[in-house]
Amino acid sequence: MTPPVPYYAVIFTSLRTDEDAAGYADMADRMVALAARQPGFLGVESAREGMGITVRYWRDLASIKAWKANAEHLLAQQAGRSDWYARYKTRIAKVERDYGFDKPA
Repeated sequence: MTPPVPYYAVIFTSLRTDEDAAGYADMADRMVALAARQPGFLGVESAREGMGITVRYWRDLASIKAWKANAEHLLAQQAGRSDWYARYKTRIAKVERDYGFDKPA
């Protein structure tokens, strides 16, 4: 579930290498837990089927900047570049409107 608008979305898409799947999974879990404790964090959604997509939701750009500079997150970024990712892309967007559908039970 996403927060009320407006908010920011950091959209991270990636293509993994075949290296150290267990280490990657552990680090990914740690990063979700760490991000959840950061001021301004609003939520996360993620999927992986070949290409991975993770969207983290943030209150403002200052919160995103602080997350990017987090020391443990910086170490994870370095490990990602050296071991886990063949390529990745990060996009930051301001969400001004969202809507959806939930099928009745």
